[in-house]
Amino acid sequence: MSLSRRVIGFVNLAHLLDHMFMLIFPTAVLAMEADFGRSYGELLALSLGGFIAFGAGSIPAGWLGDRWSRRHMLGVFFLGAGGAAILAGLTTSLWLLAMALTLIGLFAAIYHPVGTAMLTAHAAALGPETMGREIGLNGVWGNVGVAVAALITGGIVQFIGWRAAFILPGIAAIAVGITYLALVPEHASPPRKGGQPQPHVPRGVAIRAFAVLALVGVSGGVVFNAATIALPKLFAERLQDVIGSAVGISLVVSTVYLAGALAQLIIGRLVDRFTLKQIFVPVAFLQAPCLFLAGWLDNAWLLLPCLGVMFAIFGQVTINDAMVAKYTSDAWRARAYSLRYLLSLGASATAVPLIALVHDRGGGFAMLFAILAMLGFSIFLAALVFPKSSGENGDREDAGSASSQVARA
Repeated sequence: MSLSRRVIGFVNLAHLLDHMFMLIFPTAVLAMEADFGRSYGELLALSLGGFIAFGAGSIPAGWLGDRWSRRHMLGVFFLGAGGAAILAGLTTSLWLLAMALTLIGLFAAIYHPVGTAMLTAHAAALGPETMGREIGLNGVWGNVGVAVAALITGGIVQFIGWRAAFILPGIAAIAVGITYLALVPEHASPPRKGGQPQPHVPRGVAIRAFAVLALVGVSGGVVFNAATIALPKLFAERLQDVIGSAVGISLVVSTVYLAGALAQLIIGRLVDRFTLKQIFVPVAFLQAPCLFLAGWLDNAWLLLPCLGVMFAIFGQVTINDAMVAKYTSDAWRARAYSLRYLLSLGASATAVPLIALVHDRGGGFAMLFAILAMLGFSIFLAALVFPKSSGENGDREDAGSASSQVARA
C-alpha cells in the first residue's frame, strides 16, 4: 500500500509536468519575437510538430508500456521531456527549436497511456472506494500543470529570460526522474480488484455513442488546445490597460485555468448522480456562447466568458473519459483510451496553424474564437443525439459502475 501511494504521487506529478511542458512555449513565445525577428504566428507555428507528436506518440508509448515496462517508460518521460526542454532553452536556431519542441511533444505523449494505466492499477490496489477520488485528484494535478505553466513561465521570462523558462523546468524534471527511478522498483502491476460486470450495450447505441465521441474528440481537441494556447496572447492584448506586466498577465491566465480545473472535480461528482447526457448537454451548451464572447470582449469583462470556456472544456474531459468507460468492454478499454487520446490530441495539433493563420492574416482573436464557437456548437449538437443511457431507456446510468470501469481501463 505504501508503494502504491508513492507511485500514485509520482504519477500525479508526471501529469502536472506533462501539461506544463506542452504549454511553456505559448507563453515564452511572447518574449522570443525580438531574439528571432519573427512574428507571433511564425514562431508559434514551430510548435506544430510537438503537438502532432503529442497525439501520435500515444499509441507506441502505450504499446511499449505494456510490452516493455510502464515503470521504465515513465522514467523515460521524466528524463526525456526534461532533456528536450533544456535543448529548447539552449537553441539559437529556428530549426533546432522546432526539433526540440517536437521532442518535448514526443516524450510528453508517454504520460497519458502509461501514467493512467499505472494510476488505475495502484489505485485499485488501495481499494475500490478510493478509485474515483484518485482519478479526480489526478485530473486536477494535470489541470494545475496547465495553470502553473503560464504563471511559472511568465515569471521566469520577466526576471531571467525565456531560455531559463525551458531550462529550469527541464532540470527539475530530470531531478524528479532520477528520484522516481531510485524510489520506485520494477515490479508487476498490482492485481485489479473485481468489480461489477459490464452491462450489455446494444450495438446501435454503442455505435451512436462512439460516433458522438469521435466528433467531440476532434472538435473538443481543437477547442481545448486553441483556447489554452491563445489565452496568454489574448490577455496580453486585451488586458494591457488593466494589467501591464508579464507576471500579472500570467497570474490572471493561471487563475482562469485553476478555476476551470475545479470542473473536473464537480463533473466527476455529477457523473455519480446523473446520466452522462444530463451532464453533457448543459456543459456543451456553455461552450459556444462563451467562446464567441471571449473573442469580442476586453478588459475585466473578458474574464467571465474565459472562465466559462475553461469550465466547459475541462469538464468535458471527464465526460469523455466516462463515455469510454461505459461503452467499452474491459478487454478493449485500454486500447480505446489510446485511440481516444490519439484522436483528440492529434486533432488538437491543427490549433497551432489555425491560430497562426487567423491571427497573422488580420483576423485577430475575434475571428479565431468565432471559429472555435462553431466547433463548440457542433459539440452541443452531438450532445443532443447522445444516448440517454446504455439501453436508451432513459433510466439513470450506474455511475458508480462507470467510474470503476474508468479506473480499470
